[in-house]
Amino acid sequence: MTLSKTAAACTLFLLSSIGVLHAQVKHTPVKARPVNAAASIANGKLVYGKICISCHMADGGGIQNMNPPLIKTTYVLGNKAKLISIVLNGFKENVEIDGDTYSNIMPSQDYLKDQEIADALTYVRNSFGNKASAVTLAEVKKARALKKK
Repeated sequence: MTLSKTAAACTLFLLSSIGVLHAQVKHTPVKARPVNAAASIANGKLVYGKICISCHMADGGGIQNMNPPLIKTTYVLGNKAKLISIVLNGFKENVEIDGDTYSNIMPSQDYLKDQEIADALTYVRNSFGNKASAVTLAEVKKARALKKK
């Protein structure tokens, strides 16, 4: 089916008019909103389920003498920069928690995006009976920048 010359001209006119109108509309960039703690925890649960669960288990209890628990330990509830560093750099030390020694090596997870790390750690710090402040994107960015030095 072919359009008449008049119909084609009208179509071309309409399309060019839309283009002119579109060009005249002021586009303002969308500012990223800060992720609230509940959203960060929900996103972190997804990351935990893909990355962390195989070693630290669904309940955060870890594996006896291999992978440490994430339940109310100073590693999880303490210094956030140290916790972020463990995720970014991995961990190769024996760890004693509540009288048990854990010796499995944790590989670096530095391939994760900064927001994924912040979310996963916020989830861990607020799950398994833990109650601690959120890990922020800025804190992860700062730790990653220190890693590169």
